[in-house]
Amino acid sequence: MATHKFASRLVVLDTETTGLNPQEGHRVIEIGCVELVNRRLTGRHFHYYLNPDRKIDDGAIAVHGITNEFLQDKPRFPDIVEAFIAFIEGAELIIHNAPFDVGFLNHELALLKGAGKSKLDAYCKVFDTLAFARKKHPGQRNSLDALCKRYSIDNSHRELHGALLDSEILADVFLLMTGGQASLLDEPAASSSAHLPQNERRVASDRPPLAVIACSDIEQAEHQQRLEAITKASGLCLWPQKQ
Repeated sequence: MATHKFASRLVVLDTETTGLNPQEGHRVIEIGCVELVNRRLTGRHFHYYLNPDRKIDDGAIAVHGITNEFLQDKPRFPDIVEAFIAFIEGAELIIHNAPFDVGFLNHELALLKGAGKSKLDAYCKVFDTLAFARKKHPGQRNSLDALCKRYSIDNSHRELHGALLDSEILADVFLLMTGGQASLLDEPAASSSAHLPQNERRVASDRPPLAVIACSDIEQAEHQQRLEAITKASGLCLWPQKQ
């Protein structure tokens, strides 16, 4: 599989809708996005429920649980479009089954008569995790739930679909499916020495040797008790195997 070079800023996106086909007049009723920079969640997100000015299909309500009554006082897409574009512009969108969400969002943009809004690809690139998963795991189920199970991601709190929740789950799936993180202590890799911090301090080569403080007998016993507790709880403790 060819290696995809991702943008440094990614936005994981999901939507919920009134139905399955925008060409039949269905609309977006929820947008949820989370931001990744250098493959790390930044804590920034974009999330709105939207009044679609039409009824939601019963089948759609069964999937996401969003009702017509709940959306009555919510903003409409034209009310939030500028903030939405500002959030995604210049990023690479990560979407599961991208043609569905992109089709709906492009339809919403097209409905803004006289606003001069372009299609989504004028603002950002799009990466489809469903298409990627089908190439990576051919012949297997590649729904978001199936991928969570495959990559041991806890999605037990996902009783119904929700745009923000699903984008958060997809961010975890995406990171693991595309290589994850080599170490919890990893920092984003610098492409050249020009990216090193300007105030970086290097340890002198003639420094004295580091002091080694041996653990006491009590600490050693407590450590052994901890290993035994881990082994009892999980059936396996790797630490003794590394000795």
